[in-house]
Amino acid sequence: MMFAIEEINRNPYLLPNTSLGFEVHNVPNGQRATLATLFGSLSGNGYGIPNYRCVREGMSAAVLTGPSWAISEYIGTLLDLYKFPQLSFGPFDATLSEQRRFSSLYQVAPKDTSLTLGIVSLMLHFHWNWVGLFIIDDHKGAQILSDLRSELEKNGVCIAFVEMILAIRGSFLSTSWKNQVKILESSANVIIIYGDTDSLLSLISNIKQKLVTWKVWVLNSHWDHSTFDNYFLLDALHGTLIFSHHKEEIINFTDFVQTANPYKYPEDIYLHVLWHSFFNCSFLRKDCKIVGNCLPNASLGFLPGNIFDMAMSEESYNVYNAIYSVAHSLHEMTLNQVHFKTRGKEKKMVFFPWQNTKLINHAGDQVVLDNKRKSHAEYDILNFWNFPKGLEINAKVGTFSPNAPEGQKLSLSSHMIQWATGLTETPQSVCSESCHPGFMKTHREGEAVCCFDCKQCPENEISNETDVDQCVKCPETHYANNEKNHCQHKTVTFLAYEDPFGKIFSIMSLGFSSLTAVVLGVFLKHRDTPIVKANNRHLSYILLITLILCFLCPLLYIGHPSTVTCILQQNIFGLLFTVALSTVMAKTFTVLIAFKITTPGKMRRWLLIAKAPHFIIPICTLLQVVLSGICLAISPPFINKDAHSEHGHIIIICNKGSAIAFYCILGYLGTLAIGSYLMAFLSRNLPDTFNEAKFLAFSMLVFCSVWVSFLPVYHSTKGKVMVAMEILSILASSTSILGIIFVPKCYIILLKPERNSLHHIRCTTYARRTNFKPSSHISYIKEY
Repeated sequence: MMFAIEEINRNPYLLPNTSLGFEVHNVPNGQRATLATLFGSLSGNGYGIPNYRCVREGMSAAVLTGPSWAISEYIGTLLDLYKFPQLSFGPFDATLSEQRRFSSLYQVAPKDTSLTLGIVSLMLHFHWNWVGLFIIDDHKGAQILSDLRSELEKNGVCIAFVEMILAIRGSFLSTSWKNQVKILESSANVIIIYGDTDSLLSLISNIKQKLVTWKVWVLNSHWDHSTFDNYFLLDALHGTLIFSHHKEEIINFTDFVQTANPYKYPEDIYLHVLWHSFFNCSFLRKDCKIVGNCLPNASLGFLPGNIFDMAMSEESYNVYNAIYSVAHSLHEMTLNQVHFKTRGKEKKMVFFPWQNTKLINHAGDQVVLDNKRKSHAEYDILNFWNFPKGLEINAKVGTFSPNAPEGQKLSLSSHMIQWATGLTETPQSVCSESCHPGFMKTHREGEAVCCFDCKQCPENEISNETDVDQCVKCPETHYANNEKNHCQHKTVTFLAYEDPFGKIFSIMSLGFSSLTAVVLGVFLKHRDTPIVKANNRHLSYILLITLILCFLCPLLYIGHPSTVTCILQQNIFGLLFTVALSTVMAKTFTVLIAFKITTPGKMRRWLLIAKAPHFIIPICTLLQVVLSGICLAISPPFINKDAHSEHGHIIIICNKGSAIAFYCILGYLGTLAIGSYLMAFLSRNLPDTFNEAKFLAFSMLVFCSVWVSFLPVYHSTKGKVMVAMEILSILASSTSILGIIFVPKCYIILLKPERNSLHHIRCTTYARRTNFKPSSHISYIKEY
């Protein structure tokens, strides 16, 4: 105040020919004492009579009140009755802006509307999502709590606890915290404090006494360090982050403080006390003044920062602006008074509405008294350094500018920040550790959203960010890696010729088909021998040729499937096995009609002469062709991509189209096999040297066993294994027919040629005549 008034009085362009002065009144606690002091000031010292001015001295031009909003409210209620100008230099309070109650009260401090946004931006910058709150228990605290809670929740920051500070000086000095143990043991390592000067000092004193050195404190204003004792080696508030209204440095203020002394300002009792305490001056307690014997050239600049801070505080800066606002208003009033002079008599001095006052102070900052035109305040972020104890420096480490572009509002030099004692890196304040990529959050019931457990993503789902609520399912063409944080392309596979199964089945298919071709060659070479002629060599040729194709049929299942191969697989398989089984049925039918029709007659002769068994093959084949045609028309086979059977692979296989059609084909083949088995079984004991009925019956029994075993295995496997089982069943059933029916004959033809002669047959026939008379049947079979 003294600095600003001296500047104004020295300025010839501001209030020329006028000097400003001031009175300072110490306001006691309580509304009654405050109003009593005010009445005394208005009426004159020693009077205190309402509505009366008992001294001749002129009235003050304005009243400056603060820093507590309560003091400004008490005084403003009375001054508003007289429309007396009042300027509050304390923190901005929306209650004091009500024009109906305080039409003559103006607030110098900027609004704190963006304070909550700045605090939340700081939380997000350091990824702090679990914080505690100490809030003053009054209307301002309630509003700040509401705004802060809303802004924190909007940005995913949770509140661990809320402790209300009683708005009475010293309240925390005399009472314990309501939830002291809970607060001290809370996992919230960051605590936000919002309060006025009085309640803040009490709280800080309590924090220092409990030596809470592991917490990070975030405050809305800083405090007077010299208020506290120095009994502890550690300061619990070291590393505190403070939001202070941005202000430029006032020129010459430091020089003014350094030159201030009791001799220059003898009315200032505070300077006398300082000189007595720190410069060994003799002190007259009765008058509160020094009387000499001081350290020569003593200056406030000699004192350490923890005893006397040379920098201008936030409240002092508001007082500086308030003095200049009064001076400019008086200056404007004086200029306007010149234009309103009456004839021979000056018009009475009138104060004009001060909300129109708008000025730029010497630091370059704009001062606006109109609450509606106040812009959002900018903040300096200060870091309190007090290690070693006594350092007590408020270092500027960043700024918050609400009018800056998004993403540039908060500017912070993190490397300059000194954290609480014992912390060597940025502290963490989270309820739960972050869920790393590959995991998702599962919220704990009944707790805040910031408290959760981490659960690994389900099968084939990933998360490539931290703290995700849901994992993302990989596309069908991708699969999740083991860490569940990346989708990888699935490898497209099929039963290829390069696969081990593909190689084995290809070799088996070609080998058995070649072996069958050799057997066919043997039969053709020995086509005129009794053993070949005795079992209807033409049907044997058809069966062997069909078996060659059956052995080659698995090659359709190997290699990259196409629409053509998918259609051919099912239809060629059904057609070839139909021909093979109908051929076996024709052979058994031939034997049956030759031996079972014992009485010669027209029917027997017609069946044999008309070669009725030869019609079995085309009829059965025609039925199979019709059945296949119906299946193709209703639901043709198609290429299917199986992305689930094998992890990390997409298996391309042929889909049968209609499962019912496939089972109908197997059922039809099973019917032919069972029919052939029954006829062969009935003919197994008929007397013939080369009767193959037993072999036919056994081959059909093995054939049925293979395909009956195939069905459950087929349904229990997927992918390439399922295709391999089908191929194996084809090869096994074809091999059973070839091995059981033709291997014994080849054995006789190649290794026992003496048994494949007419002489051997006659000897065998003669030996059997005693048991079976109609030997003519033997020659009859050989003929046909």
